[in-house]
Amino acid sequence: MKKGYLVANIRVTDAEKFQEFSGMAAPAIQKYGGKVLARGPLADRHEGDLTGIVMMIEFESKATAERFYFSDEYQAAKAVREVCSDTDLMIVEGVG
Repeated sequence: MKKGYLVANIRVTDAEKFQEFSGMAAPAIQKYGGKVLARGPLADRHEGDLTGIVMMIEFESKATAERFYFSDEYQAAKAVREVCSDTDLMIVEGVG
């Protein structure tokens, strides 16, 4: 089965509120078997002008990543994230 990946670029506008989001999102990521592969603001940006924290999370499958994203737990965290950041987020299926 092909893995699923959630990839996000998050531009934080309220660091304190973002910590609240992180505290809510982490248990949901764990519940759905997510594995954080990369996280941090120090990506070497060779093209484009996006700034922020880059996050890459691996799930068992794209369907599992979608279940995580639309879960009640993550939607509650997302509501907090939307108040304290601007986010580009996608879910993609792995190639192998």
